[in-house]
This record gives sequence, C-alpha cells and structure tokens, in this order.
Amino acid sequence: MHAGLKISAFAAALAATFGTAYGVGRAIDPAVTESAPASHESHEESPDGGGPAGGGAGHALGGLQISEGGYTLDLKTPSVAAGQRAELRFAVRDASGRAVTAYRREHEKELHLIVASRDLVTYRHLHPTRAADGTWSIPVELPRAGGYRVFADFTPAKKGAENLALGADLAASGSYAPRRLPAPDATAETDGYEVELSGGLRPGGESEVKLTVSRDGRPVTDLQPYLGAYGHLVALRSGDLAYLHVHPNGEPGDGKTQSGPGISFTATAPSEGAYRLFLDFKHEGQVHTVAFTVRTGAQAGTHTDEGGHGH
Repeated sequence: MHAGLKISAFAAALAATFGTAYGVGRAIDPAVTESAPASHESHEESPDGGGPAGGGAGHALGGLQISEGGYTLDLKTPSVAAGQRAELRFAVRDASGRAVTAYRREHEKELHLIVASRDLVTYRHLHPTRAADGTWSIPVELPRAGGYRVFADFTPAKKGAENLALGADLAASGSYAPRRLPAPDATAETDGYEVELSGGLRPGGESEVKLTVSRDGRPVTDLQPYLGAYGHLVALRSGDLAYLHVHPNGEPGDGKTQSGPGISFTATAPSEGAYRLFLDFKHEGQVHTVAFTVRTGAQAGTHTDEGGHGH
C-alpha cells in the first residue's frame, strides 16, 4: 500500500434477498461490526442512484476484476458458515498460473487483507500467513450471513510490478437480513475511545480527513505506531464497494508528526456517493477500529434516521 492514496473499485454486489443462505467468518485482527436494525435494507444500486456503480470523477478505477496486471486472486474458500470459525485460504497467481511467493513489504506486511460485508456493517483488516507454496491463510469467524467482499492489497516483488488490489466474493451461509448503511455521524465510539471526524471526501479532488482520538474526555496524545503509522484509513463506496486505502500525512519518527490526538489523511473520492470509513489506531498495546459514514457531492446534505455510530 502507498503512503498516499490507493484507490480500487470492485465489481457490482451480489444480489441479496431475505432468506438467502450465505456463509463467512470473523477474524482475529481489528474488527467493526455495527448492530444495525435487522429491518434495514441493503444498497445494491450505485452510490448516486444511477444504476450499477462504476467509475467517476475522472479517475481510472482499477480492481473491478479478480485479475489485473497479470495477477489473479485465487480464493480457495468461497464460502463459510456464519458465526463459525473457519480457515480462509487463497493464493495470488501470476500470468503462468504459478502462486506468487515473493512480495515487497509495505507497511510492515507483504499483503493486507480486507474483508467487508456488502452492507458495510462488518469489517475486518487482516494479515494472513503465507506458506512456502504461496498459499495464504487466516482463521476467520464473521457474525452474520450474507455477501462479503475480500480485498487483497499487495505488490509483487517482481521488478517493475505495481501495487495491486484484487477482489473476490465470499458468501456466508445462514438466514440473511440486509441492513441499511448507517447514517452519517461525526463521532464514533469504540472500546471506551471517542473519535471525532472533521473534513470529508470530495469527488475528483483532494481533501483532508482528520480523525481526533480521545478517552474519558481527554485527548489521546500517545498513540502508538501500527504497521508503521499512527493510523490506517480504508474507505468503501456503498453499492459496489469501490476501495480507497489511504495512509496518514506524515509518519512516526519524521520529526513533525505528532502521536495524537489528531490523525490527518489526504484523500480523493472517485465519485459522488456514500462511503463508509474505517479507522484503525493503536493505543496501550491494543488496536481499535471505528467506522463513519460520509456522503459526497449531491448526497453530502442527505441524512437518514437510522443508526450512525461505529462500534
């Protein structure tokens, strides 16, 4: 992943209806699961309401396919049972079909794995283990049935290879009740911490997104580096789960970046629409995750009555 902006857009959502059987699992890394009312409906249309979501704002969006740049994400576990621990296994294959076994380390890891539910209520940022034959694996246990998207973010070690984010669909079996995207809210809480969001995404142009962390009403000024940064931000576009991975402005040890309470990011939204932002930060040896909903363009002023806090 890059120290600046990383955008990838992913394929249109799986059709989701009540009573459909799915299956996926939950992981051991930072996680967000929003307890939204079961009566909420999922968003399967584009973020701006204009049909299937695609590119926008003049950006050439990648990651719409499972293969890109001569590499393919081979998801060996396409389905699991909701609420049950299972091993998620996959490999990245090159153009000849061989599993890739050499990667560049970026932010302390060879590969970053994101698993998110189609309704953007459940989120996992994972770091699987790679075997000698190139197969990656990690135990997961996701709480609810439904459709999920798996994102593999990596850079092959091959000379000239570029950073890639490939996506594949994952299903979790069980009784499925779709939920609506939580409403925008400038404050989110997790594990006794409160995080305030200021700024926002702007379609087609850079903007600053700042997250300020506090606990018990006091600013947290001793955030700890996590994967080489004081915070990591992932944004997923509602509808097609277009993927936007951003790292903060500055880094620990650069002589100017403070260890809180504020974490600043610069990002560009690929289009108008609704996005779900997931922030990972580390304090007192523990990694915490909070989530926000933001809207851009014409949707920026819209608001719904359903839930809004990330948990």
